[in-house]
Amino acid sequence: MTIRSKKARLLARGRDCTLRLIGYCNYNNETTVACHIGKNRGMGHKCGDNMIVYACSGCHDVLDSRVKRDYSPGELAIEKLRALEESQRIMHDNEVMVIV
Repeated sequence: MTIRSKKARLLARGRDCTLRLIGYCNYNNETTVACHIGKNRGMGHKCGDNMIVYACSGCHDVLDSRVKRDYSPGELAIEKLRALEESQRIMHDNEVMVIV
C-alpha cells in the first residue's frame, strides 16, 4: 500500500526549498514542489507521500537527473535525508503528518 496525501503535496506551495543543494538551488519558493525521494520504482510508480521533500525547480532537476550534478551519490543521500527530516517537521507542525 502506498501512502498518498494531497495535503502533504499541496503544503509545498510557497514554501522555501528544504533541499537547498549548493550550486543548484534557486531559492525561489514560487517554484517549490513536493518531490519524492524514495527508491526509484520506474515511470509512474513513485514512493509514498511520506517520502517527499519540498524542493525548488533547480534542486528538483538534480533529483530527477535533468542536470549533471557535482554531488556524489552518498553526498546527495545525506542532503536528501536532511531535507526529508525538515519537510516532515513542516508536515507535522501543520498537522498533515501525525506521530502517535
